[in-house]
Amino acid sequence: MTQTTKTTRPGSATKRAAILSAARQLFIRNGVDRTSMDSVARHANVSKRTVYDYYGDKRGLLLGVIEESGEALLASLRAGIDAHLSDDTKISDISDLEAALTAFAMQAGASLVESSDYSATVKLISENAAALPELEDHPLDRAHREVLAERFAHFAERGMLDIDDPQLAADQFNALTTLLAYTDRQGESLSAARVATIMRSGVRTFVRAYARP
Repeated sequence: MTQTTKTTRPGSATKRAAILSAARQLFIRNGVDRTSMDSVARHANVSKRTVYDYYGDKRGLLLGVIEESGEALLASLRAGIDAHLSDDTKISDISDLEAALTAFAMQAGASLVESSDYSATVKLISENAAALPELEDHPLDRAHREVLAERFAHFAERGMLDIDDPQLAADQFNALTTLLAYTDRQGESLSAARVATIMRSGVRTFVRAYARP
């Protein structure tokens, strides 16, 4: 895939959604290299010219697919934080915080680790990372980290956590929970009980490491 240089246009949101949906399905089923822009256009029921006008080339289209998944991931993460870790939740001590983090991790496990879409996106990224230097420290990736890091900084200010680097703590939390569960699945679906075990254990380990003495 060559570097995208063509100026693209916003176009219709409905057509964009159809193009991304078609491209995602074909990329996952056939691989990026074996998916043509013609086939994407046919599956999206748009002209090939429209696909090129909206995304420039196949590389731009792949970035669009991955970024759309990243936006969905970020929305899911923010929903979990609003439900379990927001300022409105009743968290007054480290025990409350551990329970809230566990509930948050369990929701993340259900929505991400068990999601075939999430798994497919991870596969697309890993197979095409060399051709997509934009994914290195991408704004969406930073946003995922920063949303959780902000909450850890908040609870550190309240005296519950002993954290010097909230973003590093966010990375370590993810490594102990969702990333560990994703790695554990080894291409197979995990049972809800197994996901719950990983999430509870990961949160417990994180809290033991970071709870303020």
